[in-house]
Amino acid sequence: MSGPLAGLRVLDLSSVVVGPVCTGVLAEQGAEVIKLESPDGDLLRKLGGKGRTPGMAGKFLNFNRGKRSICLDLKHPRAKAVLARIAARCDILVTNIRPDAQKRLGVDAATMAEKLPRLIHCSIVGFRTDGPYAGKPAYDTVIQGVSGIAGCFEASTGEPRYVPMLVADHVCGLIAAQQIGFALYRREKTGRGESLEIPMFENMAAFVLQEHLGPMSFRPALGPPGDQRVLSPEARPLKTADGFIAVSANTDAQAHGFFRAIGRPELIEDPRFANVAARTAHTRDYFALRATALVGRTTAEWLELFTRHDVPAMPYNTIESLLTDPHLRATGMVREEEHPTEGATFAIGAPNILSGGMAPTLPAAQRLGAAGPDLLAEAGLSAQEITDLARDGALIQPEETT
Repeated sequence: MSGPLAGLRVLDLSSVVVGPVCTGVLAEQGAEVIKLESPDGDLLRKLGGKGRTPGMAGKFLNFNRGKRSICLDLKHPRAKAVLARIAARCDILVTNIRPDAQKRLGVDAATMAEKLPRLIHCSIVGFRTDGPYAGKPAYDTVIQGVSGIAGCFEASTGEPRYVPMLVADHVCGLIAAQQIGFALYRREKTGRGESLEIPMFENMAAFVLQEHLGPMSFRPALGPPGDQRVLSPEARPLKTADGFIAVSANTDAQAHGFFRAIGRPELIEDPRFANVAARTAHTRDYFALRATALVGRTTAEWLELFTRHDVPAMPYNTIESLLTDPHLRATGMVREEEHPTEGATFAIGAPNILSGGMAPTLPAAQRLGAAGPDLLAEAGLSAQEITDLARDGALIQPEETT
């Protein structure tokens, strides 16, 4: 592997989405990621929808490219010693195992720091461990509810809803990768590792408050919370004659260009819309105007007009149409490839560029335990020791998994 993290090794004790997002970013940047799974495997192997073979759901494939899978039964007394051997070769440990379970397995930050002082230990938790919610189980929807994300929908539409994707998991996984980068930089200066705690609730609550606290930032409050431009039920793709289009017109130049494009230049002088402050004060009127302004022309016609008037606008994509988006195809973000065990698939590429080049194409996600024997051999175990671990049930070999 190439990339800024080439030569670093990550022990991934995470599952489902938030941890795999984090370790996926590290893999994209060149780190070797060892994904340690239980005999049941990552829940996403089954929870991620249909697959061609058991344990290889499409969603799992997308979150676990570039990771080497080893399957250990950590309830087996010999497996913990194997885990320690693997961890001793790693620079970074990422886990979303609950703190009490980390201690039982001996992979909590304090225990690992005593053995491996250079290790970056990253624990992704639902709630900070110094508060009253410490240790409570957390999934994405739980975090969306408690952090106020679902409440934003209520403020917008009158009904609490979840964002229809695992937004808290994605965001917090990316934050974890960011914090690991900071810790690696400090380790370069001090020679010592770091213990990181990435709480999902606090991170997502901060996002909501930064976005919507607004006038309530002041004491006494200058008004109710909520950015009405974002909360407006009309803040959505606009209907055209043949579909929808995504348009934004925030600056004065953009808004005036929008009015000219729709054939209403007189609105530039309308006191409700003349400048940013006026449009903010009359968000409901401004958005209501936009909601019905585009039904007379096709999306393609509006794209040409908005380009001419320098108004930010792009085609509206469905999940399905993203697969054929010409830009994503041209950049290699979406491509077709042959998975070594699952056949023809769509693959999602790395989105970011460093030093003028894309991150390398990562190997496909592996079946449960596929790299186990190789990883143990690399950790110094003999062929006989590996055979004995498999015979005793501590190591689950690939051919035994489902």
